[in-house]
Amino acid sequence: MTKTNWFLQKLKANWFTLVLIGLIVYLWYRPWASVDELHLPAPEVTISTPDGPKTLSAWRGQVVLVNFWATWCPYCRHEMPAMQAFYQAHKAEGFEILALSLDESQSEVDAFMRKEAYTFPAMLAISGTAQQFGGVSKVPTSFIVDRKGVIRHKIGGQVHPGRLDDLILPLLKEPL
Repeated sequence: MTKTNWFLQKLKANWFTLVLIGLIVYLWYRPWASVDELHLPAPEVTISTPDGPKTLSAWRGQVVLVNFWATWCPYCRHEMPAMQAFYQAHKAEGFEILALSLDESQSEVDAFMRKEAYTFPAMLAISGTAQQFGGVSKVPTSFIVDRKGVIRHKIGGQVHPGRLDDLILPLLKEPL
């Protein structure tokens, strides 16, 4: 018996292994995150956009996902395809993403966004912005702001398609 055949015979799956693999796959595609219901007025933060500085109230009338992230964060990178797909599907309904990066330079952020072909706005978080949202202790952390400028949800961890649907679609249906 060769070493390879011996190894393959020892590698038989049992129920525990299958459950563990299933759990890993589930968590990869539907990662854990804490979701807090909030009903707080959004802070009047300044956001540095390519068109110049704007305050968050400039997006009043839209549902906004304010996402704190970084290019070096693997969890941030994992959530971005879902954010891009949701953005493409719902931007015409009044949905916007403000991806505020904790990176060192805008050129890093721009290079990453170009390389990955993401089209939602991504800019550096201005110093103090995270604190104005009550502090961001880990990335990714997202805040969902409704059309009236009220923070409705805080997501500590990754977003995924189901979570975006559950939290944002009802807000898009609310009148201004």
